[in-house]
Amino acid sequence: MPAQKQPIPSVWTRPRRQQQQPALSRERIVAEAVKLLDEEGMDNLSMRTLGTRLNAGATSLYRHVANKDELIELVVDEVYGELRVPEAGGDWREAAFACADSLRSMILRHPWVASVLGQVGLAELGPNLMRQTDRMLAIFNQAGFELDEASQAMSTLISYVIGMSTSEAALLSMLARLGQTEEELEAQIRAAAAETNRELPRLQALDEHILKDGGGPAAMRDRDFRYGVDRILDGLATRLP
Repeated sequence: MPAQKQPIPSVWTRPRRQQQQPALSRERIVAEAVKLLDEEGMDNLSMRTLGTRLNAGATSLYRHVANKDELIELVVDEVYGELRVPEAGGDWREAAFACADSLRSMILRHPWVASVLGQVGLAELGPNLMRQTDRMLAIFNQAGFELDEASQAMSTLISYVIGMSTSEAALLSMLARLGQTEEELEAQIRAAAAETNRELPRLQALDEHILKDGGGPAAMRDRDFRYGVDRILDGLATRLP
């Protein structure tokens, strides 16, 4: 007799339990979890800590969320609901950049999300993520990409955004821990690099160019992000008929 298959462990693949406490809903738990993560980071997320913030015991939370893994699936889908995805049918490049920029902004608002995007169970089954994915697919599909290549194009763009934004989020989190500004950190790095760059002419010339260019590190991050997205869209445009 074949062994019975185990259900896939995900909040999106099990029936939602009936709410026993009207004052404590899944929505309220998720909203408070997002606040906790924004304020204290992923390392400080626990069902016990969350229960304390909600004036409820961890047992009460388990009536709505089975475990921490499910909670993470829920908070990731919650912040994906913040994305702004334009309607398909206009300039596809402008719409694709708007999606990329919105995803980047979401990750920088919630730096913790970058650390869990690759390990969140069946995150793609979340209602917000599915809705946003369908809208993004429509942008590439209506631009002229067949649906399978529209999916590949979208995934390529999203992978770039997540990679860039993860590095930015790590930098901003570090600065918050140190109580420093980007400008202060940049000055320290430039002073330290000035000694080692003497034998590295291209790096020295690049540093001098960046210093003359001005605008500050945040403007430089914006510029570099835009450059990468534009080059990806340039490459994708060659695939269109």
